[in-house]
Order: sequence, then C-alpha cells, then structure tokens
Amino acid sequence: MIARTSTTSAFAICLPVAAGIAVMAVPTPAGLSIEGQRVLGVMVMAIGLWGTEALPSAVTAMVAILALVISGAVPGVREGLIGFADPVAYFLIGVLTMGLAVSRSGLAERVARLLVRRGRGKAGTLYLDLLLSFPLLTLILPSATTRTGILVHVYDQALEMSHVAPGAPLARAIMLALNSVNRLASTILLTGGITPVVAAGLIGQARDPVTWTRWLVLMIAPYTALLALAAAAIYVWHHRGFAERLVLPPAAVPEPLTGAEIRTAIITAGAALMWLTDALHHWHPALPALIAWVCFLAPGLGVLSWREFEQGVGWANFFVIAASLSLAQALATSGASAWVAGHVAAVTGVWGHEPVLIVGILLGAAALIRLLIPNITGFLATTIPVAMSIGASTGLNPLVCALVVTIAGDAVLYYPAQSASSLVIYERGHLGAGEIFRFGLLMTALAALVVLAVALPYWHLVGEPLVAAHK
Repeated sequence: MIARTSTTSAFAICLPVAAGIAVMAVPTPAGLSIEGQRVLGVMVMAIGLWGTEALPSAVTAMVAILALVISGAVPGVREGLIGFADPVAYFLIGVLTMGLAVSRSGLAERVARLLVRRGRGKAGTLYLDLLLSFPLLTLILPSATTRTGILVHVYDQALEMSHVAPGAPLARAIMLALNSVNRLASTILLTGGITPVVAAGLIGQARDPVTWTRWLVLMIAPYTALLALAAAAIYVWHHRGFAERLVLPPAAVPEPLTGAEIRTAIITAGAALMWLTDALHHWHPALPALIAWVCFLAPGLGVLSWREFEQGVGWANFFVIAASLSLAQALATSGASAWVAGHVAAVTGVWGHEPVLIVGILLGAAALIRLLIPNITGFLATTIPVAMSIGASTGLNPLVCALVVTIAGDAVLYYPAQSASSLVIYERGHLGAGEIFRFGLLMTALAALVVLAVALPYWHLVGEPLVAAHK
C-alpha cells in the first residue's frame, strides 16, 4: 500500500464518486434505461475506488451495494445483495479455508522447504517450478482459485525461508504469476473452471456443442503461447528479483507426516476428486468446497478451530466477490451490458469487408467491457452472443469471433475484484491495485498479439478459419 496524505486520499475518493455521479447526471442515451445508466455510474465509481485503493476493498464493495439501492439502479435491497446468495462467494470461502488448513497443518512449510532446497538458492528455479506446476495441478485441481489458495501459502513460506521481503521484486513476480498465469492454465481444459464451461455452453447454444477434445484442440496453442509470453513478461518486469541468491534453509532429516498433515491431504484430495467427477454428480463446485470447509472445522477430524478460521480467512474477499456479482447481475437485468454490446455491434457493421479489422474492434471492445464488468461470467454472457451475431452478419466464422472475445476477456485482470484468485493474492499484500492494473494493460496487448499472430493462423489449420461458411 502507498502512504497517502489526507488531501490525496480525499481526492482519490471524491474523483471516482464525482465521475459516477456525472455518468448518472447526463441525459440518458437512446436505447439505455435509466436504471442501466445508474448501474453504469455505480460501476464507474466502484472501479475508480477499487483502482485507487482510496477505501479498503470491502468498504468499496459495500459502498457499491448502497449506491445501487439508493440510486434506484436496482428495485430494492434484496436485489442489491443478490451476489451474497451466489454460490461463487461460498466457493471462495471454502477454497480460502483449504489454503489456511494447508498452511496451519504444516504441509505448506514442508512443500516450501522442498522447493527452496531443490532450487539450490536460484530464484529462477523457484519461479520455473511454479510455472511448471500450473499445467499439472490443473488436471488435479481444475479451479485456479483453489490452486491459488493453496500455492500462495506454500510460496509465502518459501519466500520467508529464503529471507525475501514482502513486496520485493521476486515476491511480486511469483505473486503476479499466481495472479495471472495460473488462471490461463485452467482455460486450456473444458473442465478447467467457470470460464471454459460458460464459454462453451454459450457457443453450444448457437451451434453444435463444443466437446472436451475439441475445446482442447482449439485452445491449447493460443493459451500455451499466452502463458509463455505472460511468464516471460513477468520475468522481464521484475528481472532484478531473479538476480538474488536465496538463503537455503538448514538441511534436516525429513520427518514423518503428522496427523494434521495427513488429514489435510485426505480432505483436499477428496474435494479434488469431487471436482474431477462433476460430470457424474453434476454438483456445483461450491458444494465440494463447503464439504471440505465442514471437514476442516469439524472437531476431531479437521485441523482448524473456529477462532483460527475467523482470524485467518480474508473476509474482504467475500464482500468484494459478492458485490461484484451483484454489480454484474445489475448490469444484465438493467440492459446496460446489452446496450454497450449493441454499440460494439454497430461499429463493427461499418467494417463488414475488413475481417482482421473486425477482429481488432472485437478485441478493443472486449477490453472495455471487461473493465466495466468485474465478473467473468457476466462478461462472457454479454460478449459471446454479440460476437457470434457479428460474425454471422459480416461473413466471419461465429465460433472464431466467440473465441476471440473469450481470450480477450479471460487473459486480463484490471483490478482484484475481477477474480476470486486475484483477491486471494491481493490480500497477501505483495501486489497493489496499481501493479495489477498496469500488468492488465500489458496482458491486453499480449492477448491481442496472440489472437492475431497465433490463434487465427492456428484455428485455420485445425478447420476453423476466420472467414468461413456458417456452421
């Protein structure tokens, strides 16, 4: 966090609030409801407050809920608090508890010692091990939030053992990788999380369903390239941290696993098994997370007391993710997201004979809409149908248009509230909102580069050219 004077803090609060009020005060544009205009005003205010960190993130979340209700953007308090009834918020609590248990049981320290000693004091090796773990762990723990909730404790321990100060370049590099690169590994698999599931479902509503194998074929090349570029960008961004020589922990004879470590491993593996078999039981991912939560806090079985849970879980995460879900719902029900998407469609219609230029417009519009919509589900639900309609009306492949906006939205995070896994990292204090935003801008450029230079030629090779007969 950056120290602020009282004047600077007041300005950082007043400017986003004034911007939000200004959006609400201008004449309502044609085609946009008054409720939609008010939701957009609240979104501008919330994004500004989250971005400047003028208020604690959870306080900004509640200010946004109050603004939705008081401004009349939503009918009442129940609609304003609808995000708190969403399973995703409780999935996050379960995942955070899992990470806390891994830390308190001693498993995180055990794994951290192995990682530091394996690296032999080389910061680059510690970073490379983290990157290589993402694809493997994706098969075991499909959710990026789950992996982040566990790995953040492991690498926090490893950095502490190596005498790397919080916020040092190496610490920020590792946390940026967990914040951004880790998420990219999930989307390669159709079962890798909410992004591929929602995107494939929306695409399947307009054409033939996308199978698990077909999704892998379509996404493996662009996402591998994006993952590699993001990892390299982080390395260059914080290159000074990789020149450090890490302090090795004293060598010790490995001790047997304790009872707490064994129980933690069994409960975590049980939750992972339930996530992997969701095709059989069709449970929402929140249910296994909450089952694990109960097990970790159950007397005689778990490894956490209720007091440890209360003090160790970052409750700000819960309030921010729930508020972002309420905002996403308000954008959809008020018609604001459809209004924004409609204007994108109107712009692309002018360039109907320039396929690559249309892709560029889709990329730029997706970045803008992603900035406005904190929830990835809301973003995909807004952009994919519009992108496919644009493709069909301009002679482009609708599937390719849908995949373009999926990559453009999934690759970036402009502020922590846009991702549960990002909130987990943000709460550790290694990264500020400013750095997350700047890296989000860089990822916007990298996503565009990958789509134009890698994805479009690759999709052509696997039977999905940009200009094709409608399917």
